Amino acid sequence: MVGITGPGSGLDEAVACARAGNAGALGEFLDSLDVAGRRKAALALHRRVCERSDEEVAKPALAALAGKELVWSVAEADLLLARLLGKDAAVAPHELRQSFLALVPIAVAAADEAGDCDRPRLRVLRDMAESLRVYRQDEFSLLRDRMDVLLRREALADGDLLRRHILDGNDDYGPAMRTAHRDLLSGTGVTELLAHCALMDRPRASKTWRKESASRLARAEAGAEVVRRLLEGIAAQPAHRVDDPDPHGMGAPTLADAANTSLVRGLLWAALDVDADWVVPLVGAVALHAGTGLGGSGGFCRSQTLATTAVAVLGECGGARGSEAVQWLGRLPKKVRNRTVNKGVAKALEAVAARAGLTPSMLRERGVATLGLDGRGIREVPLGAYTAELAVREPGTVALSFRSPEGRILKTAPKEARETRAEELKGVRAGLRELKALVAAERSRVEEHLAAGTVWPAEDWQRYYVDHPVTGAVARALLWEVAEDDGERWTAGLPERTGGGWALAGEDGTARPVGPGARLRLWHPLRAGGEEVGEWRAAMAEREERQPFKQVFREVYPLTPAELTTGAYSNRFAGHVLRYGQARALMGERGWTGNHLGYFSDGWSSELVKELPVPGELPAGEGTRWRARFFVELVDEGAYADGVARLCSTDQVRFERRANTAGARGASTGAWEAAALADVPALVLSEALRDVDLFVGVASIGADPHWRDRGEDRAYDGYWESWSFGELTEPALIRRETLARLLPRTRIADRVELTERFLRVRGELRAYRIHLGSGNVLMEPDDAYLCVVADRTRDRGKVFLPFEEDGGLLSVILSKALLLAADDRITDPTITAQIRRG
Repeated sequence: MVGITGPGSGLDEAVACARAGNAGALGEFLDSLDVAGRRKAALALHRRVCERSDEEVAKPALAALAGKELVWSVAEADLLLARLLGKDAAVAPHELRQSFLALVPIAVAAADEAGDCDRPRLRVLRDMAESLRVYRQDEFSLLRDRMDVLLRREALADGDLLRRHILDGNDDYGPAMRTAHRDLLSGTGVTELLAHCALMDRPRASKTWRKESASRLARAEAGAEVVRRLLEGIAAQPAHRVDDPDPHGMGAPTLADAANTSLVRGLLWAALDVDADWVVPLVGAVALHAGTGLGGSGGFCRSQTLATTAVAVLGECGGARGSEAVQWLGRLPKKVRNRTVNKGVAKALEAVAARAGLTPSMLRERGVATLGLDGRGIREVPLGAYTAELAVREPGTVALSFRSPEGRILKTAPKEARETRAEELKGVRAGLRELKALVAAERSRVEEHLAAGTVWPAEDWQRYYVDHPVTGAVARALLWEVAEDDGERWTAGLPERTGGGWALAGEDGTARPVGPGARLRLWHPLRAGGEEVGEWRAAMAEREERQPFKQVFREVYPLTPAELTTGAYSNRFAGHVLRYGQARALMGERGWTGNHLGYFSDGWSSELVKELPVPGELPAGEGTRWRARFFVELVDEGAYADGVARLCSTDQVRFERRANTAGARGASTGAWEAAALADVPALVLSEALRDVDLFVGVASIGADPHWRDRGEDRAYDGYWESWSFGELTEPALIRRETLARLLPRTRIADRVELTERFLRVRGELRAYRIHLGSGNVLMEPDDAYLCVVADRTRDRGKVFLPFEEDGGLLSVILSKALLLAADDRITDPTITAQIRRG
C-alpha cells in the first residue's frame, strides 16, 4: 500500500524533538501547517502508529488531528481503512485491537468529512468496537455510534452506475454482475433498491425492512428482473477465495465477500414481493448451491450465511407458494450436510405447515409436481412428425421413447428430430432429468413414511399416492394395510384399481375394497408375523414384482437380550473396521450428520446423529421425537496429506427423545434426553439399526475381497476373516431365504446346496463355499481362499431377483455360483491358477 511520508522533513524533526523530551514540539509544528499539510501529517502519523514506531508521541497528536476539519477525500478515507483491514493491512489483527482507539478515530473522522468510505471495512471496525465495549464502555460505545451514523448515510455513486459498496470488487461475483448486467443496473431506482438490500446483515428481515424493500422494488425500473438476474448469478457462482476485510475470517472459499453476501441476503427477501413463477425455484436453487459443500457435498457449505437466509425465505412462503417451497425444503436435507442449515430447514417446514393448518408431511405430499404427466403417467411432446414420450412406470422407473408417424416405438431420437427440432429435443431431455430427480425424491420420501408408520385417510391416500402421476408409480408397487373406521384389524394387499375406486389384493388373490372411511398405512415386516412375511415374500418372487425400495424383503431388528442387558446402548454393530470415505458417504445419504474424522483437532472421534421420521399425522410441534446417535472413532494409519481418515471403527448406538407440546403461545420444544433401549418404539429402533447395519455391510473392510492382497499392509486380517466367513447378519439371512426359493429355478439347481452360512457349489474341478454375508469364496477341501471378482453383468440364467438385482450382493453370489459350477470352462488365468493350485 502506497503511503504518504509527511510534509517534508519538518515532521521527522518535530517527532524527534518530542521524543527527546520537548513535548510541545510536535503540536507546535502541526499548528504551523495549513489544512493540506495537517492532513498529510495525519496520514504519516497514522502510518507510524500502524508500524508501531514513535507511538508514544504520535498517538496524542493523531487524536488531536482526529478532532479537526482536514477536508478529507474519499480516497484518503479508504487509504486509512485499508491500512487497518484486508490483505494489504499495515497492522496485525491483534495489534489493531490494542491500538484501536488510536488508529480508528482518525479514519472515522476522514470518512465523516469525505461523505463516504470503504463500507465493508467500516462495518468490520464497527463490529470490533461493539465487541471491545466491555473494556472501555464509554469510548468504544461513542466510536461505535459514530460508525453506525456513517453506515446509515446514503452512499455515493460509483461513476454513473452503482454505489461503491454494492457489488464491490472484493470477490468474483460483484465484478461479474456489473459486467453482465450494466444496462439493467443503471435503471432508475435500482441503486436505491440495492442499497437497501445491502443493509441485510441477518438471516431474517424485519417488517419495517420488508415494507421499505417492497416500496423501493416497486419504484425501481425492472426491479424484479434485477433481483432475478443477481440471484441467478449467485446460484451459479463457483466458490472462491474472497478479499474479505474481516481479520478473523478463516480464508475458506465462499461465494461472495461480506458486503455482497449482505446484498444477496436482501435480494432473497426482496424476491418474496415479486409475483412470478421463478421466485421459489430460484430461492431454492440458491439454498441448494450455497448449502452444499465445496464440490457439492460435505458439511462445509459454500456459504452457510446465504443458505440459512434462503431457507428462512422459503419458510415464509404461503398459499400456493407454500406447497412449492415445501418441495424444495424437503429436497435440501438429501443434499445438504451442514447441521445448521438442516436445523433451519426443519423449522421452515414446520412454519409453512403451521400457516397452512397441516403437518409438514401432509403439506409435502400435497405439493408434489406432476411435470405435465397425465393420469397414465405419460407426457407427450410433439417433435414435428414424431412424438417424444416421457413416462414413469412401477416401481418408479423413468423412460424416454419416441413414436414415429406410423406408431412405431423408437428408443433413440430419430435423425429428423435431432436435426430440425434440436431445441425442443433439448427441453425433452431436460424434462427427463427433472422427472428422474423427482421420482428419486418421492421414493425417498415414501420410504420415510414406511419408517414412521404414517397413517392416511382413504381420500388422501388415493389422491396424493395411488392416483398421482408420479408418486403413484412408487405407491402402486408397495404393499399397504387397510383398516376400516375405528377398527384395529389391518389387512395387507397390493393396490388394484377397481371400477369404483381402489382395492388391496392379498397374496391369495382376494381383494378388499378401500372404503371412504378407511385408514391406510404402509405394510412393515416388523408388525407382521413370520408366516405372513414368508407368504408375501414368496408371492412377490412368484409374481416377479420388484419394489421401489426394500419393503417385503426388508430387514428387521428387534431388541435382543444383550441389548436389554446393556440397557442404554446397543453394541450390536460395535468393533467393525470400515472404509471411512465410503461409510461417510452412506451416512450422509441416509441422513446421518456429524463431525468428520481426521488428523486434526477433535478428529479422533465423532458422533453421527439422525432424527428419525415422525408419523405424518402428528401435528407440528406435538408428540415425541426420537433420534439415534452412532459413535465412530479414527483408526490411526498415519496422517495422509489431506488429513482425512481412511479407516474408522464402530462403537455404540444410543437413542434420545424430545417431548414437544403445542400451547396457546405456539410450540414448545423440550430438551433431548437419553432413553433406555426398551423404551424406544420398535419401528424407530429397527430402522436406525438397519441404517447402521447397512454402513457395516457395505463399507467394512471385510466386504473388500482384495483386502488381504494389499501387499505388505495386512492389518486386521483377523477381523477380515471373522467378518468374511462369520455369522450371518440380518440382510444375509434374507439373502439365504431368497436363494432357497430362487436356486431350484436355475440351471445349476443340481449342483448347489445351502448350508447355515454358505452356498455350496459343486464344480467339475473342485467344490466351493460362497459366504452369504460377504460373497467371499472358500475352496474345498482345505478352505483355501479364492479371490474372484465375478462379472456382474454375467447371465444369471434369467432368474428374477426381487432385490439387489443391479449388481448387489445377491446378484454377485448367484453370478459366482454360475461361474464356479462350470469351473472347467473358466479361462481367466488369475482364477484358474488359484483353482488348480496344489
